[in-house]
Amino acid sequence: MEEPMCLVGNKADGELEVNPAALEILGGVDQPVVVVAVVGLYRTGKSYLMNSLAGKKRGFSLGSTVQSHTKGVWMWCVPHPWRPDHTLVLLDTEGLGDVEKGNTKNDVWIFALAVLLSSTLVYNSKGTIDQYAMDQLYFVSELTEHIRVKAQAGDNSEEDTEFIRFFPSFVWAVRDFTLELKIDGQPVTEDQYLEHALSLKKGNNKKVMEYNLPRQCIRNFFPTRKCFVFVQPALWQEIGQLDSLPDSALDPQFLEKTRWFCDYIFQHSHGKTMKGGIPVNGRRFSSLVQIYVNTIRSGQVPCLDNAVTALATIENEAAVKEALAHYVTGMGMLPLPAELGELSEAHGRCEGDALALFMRRSFKDEEQVFQKQLVQYGNILAENEAMSKQNCRSLLEELSAAMQQKLSAGVYSQPGGYQVYHRDQNQAEEALEEFLASKRAEAEAVLKADNLLTEAEKHVEKQKAELLEQQRKAAEEKQLQMEQLMKDQERSHQENVRQLEAKVAEEVASTREEAERALKSKLKEQEAMLQKGFAEKAKLMEDEISGLRQEISSASKTDFLSQVFKTIREGLRTVGNVAEYLSSRRQGGKRSSQTSNTQTRK
Repeated sequence: MEEPMCLVGNKADGELEVNPAALEILGGVDQPVVVVAVVGLYRTGKSYLMNSLAGKKRGFSLGSTVQSHTKGVWMWCVPHPWRPDHTLVLLDTEGLGDVEKGNTKNDVWIFALAVLLSSTLVYNSKGTIDQYAMDQLYFVSELTEHIRVKAQAGDNSEEDTEFIRFFPSFVWAVRDFTLELKIDGQPVTEDQYLEHALSLKKGNNKKVMEYNLPRQCIRNFFPTRKCFVFVQPALWQEIGQLDSLPDSALDPQFLEKTRWFCDYIFQHSHGKTMKGGIPVNGRRFSSLVQIYVNTIRSGQVPCLDNAVTALATIENEAAVKEALAHYVTGMGMLPLPAELGELSEAHGRCEGDALALFMRRSFKDEEQVFQKQLVQYGNILAENEAMSKQNCRSLLEELSAAMQQKLSAGVYSQPGGYQVYHRDQNQAEEALEEFLASKRAEAEAVLKADNLLTEAEKHVEKQKAELLEQQRKAAEEKQLQMEQLMKDQERSHQENVRQLEAKVAEEVASTREEAERALKSKLKEQEAMLQKGFAEKAKLMEDEISGLRQEISSASKTDFLSQVFKTIREGLRTVGNVAEYLSSRRQGGKRSSQTSNTQTRK
């Protein structure tokens, strides 16, 4: 994108709406996305930081008056400077507390969208991290009312503990900072300054609880926290024109801190994932935006579980369509009818490629509902057989054209006519049994007009034996086709198991990694509580920590895979049994045919 564009705006009635043009751009991004969103009060210089991340002086509107320029959520997709295989998606939100809107409900939903959509959330404020700055972060304390984790409503306190697993990293950017970084006379780092500002007070009275609430929410919800303090970039009267000022006109400390800020974001902001560690590319991100905005517009609360389910349905349906198109195109390159061995080889190759395409795009395909839709071999076999029969019938009609002329001319309706008819008929001895059966009525009609009845009867018996032999050969060919089908199905099952196992292993690893990040954050928070003398709060965290440890230790793929593959392996055994049965049946059919032929000769 050469410049930003609106992703989520406000309609005239105040409702949120998604910009289709922005969704189209996101839909064309196949790379994983790193999503960085900035929020904060309007007129605090948020856009300058986002332009810096984009490597541009201009882009997001800075504005030079008290009027807020950014309405809704604006998006800018640029190549990630440090990760060639990722796309950086920058989201600049409208200033919170815009007096022109006077709509705190809209502010809360914009803030909630920034949290839901980003992998790193930058909160931009001015001055210092004091109680006023905390009061402006009341949106954080309301997140539990505007975001749900689980589809099934339950204890809100249980959901609160889940937020840290799925929420973005948190960066607090303090602008126009003029104080010394000291606490109790001792120098501290920016991160220590932030953690000190987030320290809790002891006590249970209303004033203490109000003081602790936003701080406790930040500590509970966000897995990692980082702080940057920026000096004033330029003279007060020049701040509104930062995008037009040369770097030489800006404070060197400000420029250096901006570079540190950008480097930190580029290095530490991970790719956007969904619940379960599912990676998000531009296409999936586009769907997420629509899902969340539609949910908000319907008056409901966005739910992470429901979002995963809805997105899985969208992606899995598209994955089936893409994989089937690939399979049909590949098989279409083989002219039909084809020999069974050639058809089987082409099927194995095309099916493996189609399955790989499906696995790459699909996720959360419970009980392989969508994967089962890829089974198309039976249709190809039926089409091949139908075309083969049609070709045979066309050839037979061509071979029998002369016989039809003789029949019409009455050549066969005279003494010795049957021998002539039979001789002509033998020229097409490769005919299918359907064709021979269709000619049987003609043969009997000719026989009635033949004076040499005794000799003709012998020929009729011989024809019956030949017809039975044709039927036996046709039945044996059917058996061979069925056995080959069973072998192909067994091979398909094995390929499905192989690719599905790799897919599940990947999802299990992502879930484990997600739980490990949450555990690390919980342990760090517990240690901080103990150091600050909040032993009771630290003890209350023990159940969460224990649960995470148990989840990580039991997140081996063995148990999960055994359930996933149980049905598939049973299917494999069934396929093997059917193939064995058909093979024995074919051998038995040969022996029966041989006995029948011996009796016929006798």
